[in-house]
Amino acid sequence: MGSGKLYGVTTYGEFVMVYYNKDMFDKNGIKVPTTFEEFTAACDAFVKNGVTPISLGAAEYPVSQNWYELALYKADRQFVTNYMTFANDVDFQGEPFTYASQELLNEFGKGYYSANATGVKADDAVSAFEQGKYPIFIGGSWNFGAFLTTIKDFQWSLFPMPGKKLNTGSGGNLLVVPTNAKNKDLAYDFLDIALATKAQTAMANAGGIPINADLSQVTEPHTKDLNAAFNTILKNDGLAFYPDWPAPGYMDTLVGSLQELITKKKTVNQVLDQIAGPWKEYKSSLP
Repeated sequence: MGSGKLYGVTTYGEFVMVYYNKDMFDKNGIKVPTTFEEFTAACDAFVKNGVTPISLGAAEYPVSQNWYELALYKADRQFVTNYMTFANDVDFQGEPFTYASQELLNEFGKGYYSANATGVKADDAVSAFEQGKYPIFIGGSWNFGAFLTTIKDFQWSLFPMPGKKLNTGSGGNLLVVPTNAKNKDLAYDFLDIALATKAQTAMANAGGIPINADLSQVTEPHTKDLNAAFNTILKNDGLAFYPDWPAPGYMDTLVGSLQELITKKKTVNQVLDQIAGPWKEYKSSLP
């Protein structure tokens, strides 16, 4: 790859959002929430009507993203920078992670998730939403394309978790041209093609989130909503990346710890200390 600083360019974006079953919302007389208080009120209304609101695969990564989405209600850009880049120490017992952990635990207690969610994998949670079993699925834009083609029996739409600036998400995979590449010109041509408006617009029409598309050429309503939501996040400097990024193998720590929280095998403080361990260990190993 060569030495020195590494630069890359992405061709797309991604973020975590709320997918919702419009038919189930309408049937239960529930409006689309615009604040977190309205979101929890909507979930409470579903529970009151005998409906488990949120499809969650807590056996895998979705539980960590749901947790991080809650933490971002109490976080700011400096917190994200410290957590992701080790610029400064992070107080894992501080407000963002304490709030997220306690809120997640409370939501399980209030019946927002199925009792067996800790045994549900990500793909099964996706399928349950596609089959109309739950009114809400908090998931990534990588699920969007499949929903366009698989959901036929009900009306659905999407919105970012309401009432906050920061959202779980990022640019996509970075493309780089290694110093030792034998044909750099060919690589540069590929980058030009991938980033050209024509290719980017085609990506949008296929259900993606491009960074250089002519969005006026996108007509599919769901795709327009998807890109409008992402562009709003960008304008607010709202991308907060992913909770497992800071340390190698961190996803296993997050999922395992949050499962122990949900099942009440460990307290909030114990879980946060457990989550802090690999982060602090990796920070101490950096030059």
